[in-house]
Amino acid sequence: MLTGREALSRADPDVVLLDLGLPDIDGVHVCRRLRERSTAAIIVVTARGEQAERVLALDAGADDYLVKPFGLAELQARIRAVLRRTRAAGDAEVIRHGPLTVDLRRRMVTAAGTDVALTPKEFDILECLAADPGRVVSRQDILESAWDSHWYGPTKVLDVHIAALRRKLGVPGLIETVYGRGFRLSEG
Repeated sequence: MLTGREALSRADPDVVLLDLGLPDIDGVHVCRRLRERSTAAIIVVTARGEQAERVLALDAGADDYLVKPFGLAELQARIRAVLRRTRAAGDAEVIRHGPLTVDLRRRMVTAAGTDVALTPKEFDILECLAADPGRVVSRQDILESAWDSHWYGPTKVLDVHIAALRRKLGVPGLIETVYGRGFRLSEG
């Protein structure tokens, strides 16, 4: 967690989650200053839900505004949405990891140079894993990212989709199971 002044002194991030109630500086001021020097997506996350506050923050340069409390799945969806809108076309929307290439904008995947046809859910799961290769993503986080947070089906459906992804990608060991924790794209 950074103070407002620390956030202004940092390198240019992809996304900024900005609380308006900062201890050292007004959040709207931080938003204006960030917008002057950065093309980063800015999502205001705050307890201030009045229309005037929302308008002020959006006019200061925020790309989205989320009132607390909110669910993790909604926050993740809003991050994905602002990134789709704010990323420049080209490589910024393409994730390359070893033999895997994931084109987020066109929703296309190649593995070892071969195009791979995925279902929308399989793509969403792969996108979740490819966002940070090597990081373990919990079953719950994948379910919340790829399915609606209100979906209450058997979690074994995730295993079925992971098995299909592994088969379709055809790269042994690319998607690893970390028992008791979740799944990840291999680091190697």
